Amino acid sequence: MKAVVYTEYGSPDVLQLKEVAKPAPTDDEILIKVHAVSINRSDWEGLRGEPFVRIGGLLKPRHQILGSDIAGRVEMAGRNHSQFQPGDEVFGEMWDYRGGFAEYVCTRGRAWAPKPASLTFEEAAAIPQAGVIALQGIRDKGQVQPGQKVLINGAGGGAGSFAVQLAKLYGAEVTGVDNTGKLDFMRSLGADHVMDYTREDFTKNGKQYDLILDLVAHRSVFAYQRALKPNGSYFAVGGSLATVFQILLLGPWIRRTTGKNIRLLAVQRNRKDLVSITELCEAGKVVPVIDRRYPLREVPEALRYLGEGRAKGKVVITVE
Repeated sequence: MKAVVYTEYGSPDVLQLKEVAKPAPTDDEILIKVHAVSINRSDWEGLRGEPFVRIGGLLKPRHQILGSDIAGRVEMAGRNHSQFQPGDEVFGEMWDYRGGFAEYVCTRGRAWAPKPASLTFEEAAAIPQAGVIALQGIRDKGQVQPGQKVLINGAGGGAGSFAVQLAKLYGAEVTGVDNTGKLDFMRSLGADHVMDYTREDFTKNGKQYDLILDLVAHRSVFAYQRALKPNGSYFAVGGSLATVFQILLLGPWIRRTTGKNIRLLAVQRNRKDLVSITELCEAGKVVPVIDRRYPLREVPEALRYLGEGRAKGKVVITVE
């Protein structure tokens, strides 16, 4: 089969389209013919070899194919797998964040779901990681209520585009933060206010929020504390190693002394939440916004586009 592989960390230039062995499912796995795979920030981090990624391969990547959010058709099922059958259209996220930039993948599919007939393969592939992050951040952990003030940092990206729509669906007053090129896009998602982070720091303008969902955390925890209302909550999903450690070390102390909740959002991948966000998409209440589509051979260009911060919503790879 064809797959986009890399044998060293680096820029998109290290990626190559190659012929590799087609995977074979174990007794409890399914073999999926990939029709579409969306790109996530985790793919960029895996390509670059960012610190948490190197736990799985210090000097070079242990697994050579990136890509985790997949939609396709089951081609073969192991003898002990009973959830899906050959011919089923399915979608979900690869458990180990790898394997998707290829014509075929194998997975147990524990948190996967049948692809709704009303959604294209590209739309379905855009949902799993980004949609579940947004659902858990806004609905479950954030517990957003009508009238609350919510700020989403990184609102113009994949998870951010879902989060803005969900926060509006639950009645919040939403502020979206991203770069200059995404201001109109955030407004189109429903954001009440938009902020260009290259011109304004939301932790220094004196405004406070009931909830901050941060998809690109890199500031001091004390800056985030300043931007929260009393009893407000801040959840970080991605960001710098320094900020992650600050949240882990100082977050509990800040909660005890100020009542402000500063935590990491530990996303739980599960079928229930995947189905929940997908049902909202089927009903037209939330839209999986696809900015660009690329063929498999152009994965390097697609990753470069995302890594440069230009992607508005999701970027999807179509696999013929």
